[in-house]
Amino acid sequence: MTSTADGLREETLPALPAHVDVPQYDRSRLVPSVVHIGVGGFHRAHQALYFDDLAARGETGWGVIGVGLHRPQMGEVLQAQDGLFTVVERGAQGQSARVVGSVVHYLYAPSDPEAVVRALADERTRLVTLTVTGGGYLVDEDGQFLVDDPDVQHDLQHPQAPRSMVGFLVEALRRRRERGTGPFTVLSCDNLPDSGAAARTAVVSFARLRDRSLARWIDESCTFPTSMVDRITPETSPETRDQIEAELGVPDRWPVVTEPFRQWIVEDDFCAGRPPLEQVGVQFVQDVHPYKLVKARMLNGGHSALGYLGTLLGHTTTDEAMRDEDVRTVLDRMLAEEVLPLLPHPPGMDLEDYRCTTMERFANPAIGDALARLCRRGSTKMPTYLLPSLHEAVQQGTPRRLLVLAVAAWMRYLRGTDLAGNPIEVQDARAEALQALARRGQDDPRPLLGARSVFGSLGEHPAVVAELAEALRVLSHEGLPAALARCLPAEESAAA
Repeated sequence: MTSTADGLREETLPALPAHVDVPQYDRSRLVPSVVHIGVGGFHRAHQALYFDDLAARGETGWGVIGVGLHRPQMGEVLQAQDGLFTVVERGAQGQSARVVGSVVHYLYAPSDPEAVVRALADERTRLVTLTVTGGGYLVDEDGQFLVDDPDVQHDLQHPQAPRSMVGFLVEALRRRRERGTGPFTVLSCDNLPDSGAAARTAVVSFARLRDRSLARWIDESCTFPTSMVDRITPETSPETRDQIEAELGVPDRWPVVTEPFRQWIVEDDFCAGRPPLEQVGVQFVQDVHPYKLVKARMLNGGHSALGYLGTLLGHTTTDEAMRDEDVRTVLDRMLAEEVLPLLPHPPGMDLEDYRCTTMERFANPAIGDALARLCRRGSTKMPTYLLPSLHEAVQQGTPRRLLVLAVAAWMRYLRGTDLAGNPIEVQDARAEALQALARRGQDDPRPLLGARSVFGSLGEHPAVVAELAEALRVLSHEGLPAALARCLPAEESAAA
C-alpha cells in the first residue's frame, strides 16, 4: 500500500487527502502533441493548467512534453514525480490545491539534445509553446537577429546538437520538411510587445543562415501567433514547499503557488490544428496587441512602480507595500489618471474593472510576492512597461507627475540603498553601468537620462528633466509623503 510518504507520483495519487484535486482522466491516453520550451513556475501555473483543464473535459489529444534549456533541477523533480506537480491557489477566500497531470514527459536539453529534436520532429507534435524570456529569442531592440551570439554560432556548427531555442526549432522543422511531416505552430507566451514577430524573426533568420529554401518554407508554412498571458506566480521557497506539505498533505518537491486570477488571450493563427482551449477560458482573437498593451502598461508597469517605491521604504513583499497608504495612493492614481487614459479599449475588456482587479491582485495577502523579484532586470522592464507611458504622456501633454515619481524611484533605487540608508542588491545585467550613473548624478537625473537605450529621448525635454530632478530631491531628502504631496492638486495637498 502506498502513502504520501512515498512522494508525489502516479501511484500515490489515491493516498492524497480528499481536499486535493487530482487528475480523474487516464493520463496514458494523453497524446504528446504540445512541446513547451522553458518549463518554470509560470508555465506550470498557467499553460499546463489549461491543458490539464482540457484533458479533464475529455480532450486528451493535447498532452505536453516539457523541455528545459538551463536548469536541471526542474527535470529532476518532474521525472521523479511522473510529470506531476501541485498548483496551490491562494486568495481572499482561502487556498486550494490541485495536482496537474498534463505534462507527460520532461526533457533536459543539455543532457540529450537529440531527444528534444526528436520530440519536436515527431509527427504528433502540432504546437510548440514558449516561455524562454525575452533574451531567449536572440533578437535585439531593433528587431535584428543576433547572428554573433555564441549559441547561434555553436548551433550553426553543430546543428544536430543545438543549444538555443531557435537551433532546436529549425533542426526539427528541417527534419519535418524532409520527411513531409509538415510544420507546427510556434506560440510565444513571453512578455514581449510582439512575441510572435520575435519568434518568427528568430526562427526564420537562423534558418536562413543554414538553408535559404528551408527559411522560405518555414516563413510560408509555419505560423507564429502571439499571446497575452497573465497570472502572478511568485517563486516557491523551500519554506513554502514545506508549508504546503504540512498544511495540505501534498509531498511535492516543487509545488507552484499562484493567485486565483488567470488569463490567456491568443492570436487565432494555427497551421497544424488549434487546441480547443476556448472550452476552458482561453480567448482567441484576431489582434492580441491591444490586450498585451493594457496588461504591460497596467499590471507590469504597476508592478515596477510598486517594486521600487516599496523597496525604497523598506518593504519586502507586495501586500506589505500595498498596506502603505502612500504607496497605494501612488499606484492607484497613477494607473487611473495617467496610464489608463492612454490605453486602447480592446473588445470585451473593461479597463476600469481591469485596473481595480489589478489593485486587488497587488494587495493579495495570500500571495505576498517578493519585491526583489519585481525589481530585477529593471533596465529591460522599465523601457518595456513603465517608461512608454511616460513617453506617451509627454508627447500628448497629459498628466504625468506620478509616472515621473515612479521613474524617480527607480533612479533612486539604482544608488543601491533605500531611503533609510540600508543596502539594496540591484540585480540587473546593466547594474554596474547604471548604478555608476545614478551615484554620479545623485539628484541630477541627467547622467542616467544619457543612457538613451533605456530612457530614449526623455533627456531632451527640459520640463521632464526638471520634474525628475525635483522628484528625486524630494523623495531622497523628504520622503515619499512629501514627494506624493507635490504630485497632487493643490487643494488635495492642503487637505492632506
